[in-house]
Amino acid sequence: MEGRNGGVEEHSIPRKPRLVCCIGDIHGFITKLQNLWSNLETLIDPVDFQTALIIFLGDYCDRGPDTREVIDFLISLRSNYPNQSHVFLSGNHDFAFAAFVGVLPPPPDGSEFSETWKEYTSSEEREGWFKGDGYENMHLQGRRWAGTIKVKFNVTKGTEYQGSIYDARLTFESYGVPHGSADLVKAVPDEHKKFLADMVWVHEEDDVCIQTEEGIKHCKLIAVHAGLERDEAVDEQLKTLKAKDTRVPKVGPLSGRASVWEIPKELTEKPTIVVSGHHGKLHIEGLRLIIDEGGGLEQNPVAAVVLPSMQVVRDTDKLAK
Repeated sequence: MEGRNGGVEEHSIPRKPRLVCCIGDIHGFITKLQNLWSNLETLIDPVDFQTALIIFLGDYCDRGPDTREVIDFLISLRSNYPNQSHVFLSGNHDFAFAAFVGVLPPPPDGSEFSETWKEYTSSEEREGWFKGDGYENMHLQGRRWAGTIKVKFNVTKGTEYQGSIYDARLTFESYGVPHGSADLVKAVPDEHKKFLADMVWVHEEDDVCIQTEEGIKHCKLIAVHAGLERDEAVDEQLKTLKAKDTRVPKVGPLSGRASVWEIPKELTEKPTIVVSGHHGKLHIEGLRLIIDEGGGLEQNPVAAVVLPSMQVVRDTDKLAK
């Protein structure tokens, strides 16, 4: 068929939607991460996988025994899969790890990190906040992370605390130092510190496809570890998250529970996927995706969701290679 200028008119071929894979909380389990990655490679078309956007939803450390190896694996992805795009969100556990080793950005108003303690000092004794070398100007969450909690049993989870309220003992041990030791700062390699410093608090994509009952839908996507606060303006939250504002003692979108479970109403006007980990559940309801089937418990799988298909993949899936 000839076009207006006498040339052949080209019909554009519809572009295949880019594959996006969102991986839930790993919590220091290297074998689960390796098995999940292998399952994703087996399941997904090699061309699609090699160019996929991979979003890790945070909480790489604590609870499991292999935090150091997990971070090594994540750092290696950019050289092993150079055509993929990788996003490493900060979880609340990673934020606290970063706080302890001194790689959080300073508060933008010039205040000291010790200002973040004030609201929660009534919990200091029970949680046994860290008081070793370097604590004087450490963010609240770093002190809680490396502390020694007085209560031994976590009633909510039905498990014993491992060292601190964050269950950080095995993270310390994965770097060859005992829980609560200030020597961890020296034991963590510089490339791991850089990884922790470079984690983002939120990630946005303007056009992600998702399979719905009505067919493929084009949506905006916001990925954040716990979710967005339902009663706060979304723009203000995104501004704070992008700026990594460390003035706040607790970052709700990284650590909240009920307040960040639902998609804020203002985001329902334009279709927006909000994907998170954190909650110890696999919960998919409309465009709200919560991908944390593991919850850091040894007996639970680590899961991922693949878009646009919405297929859930687990480390425990037995796939024919």
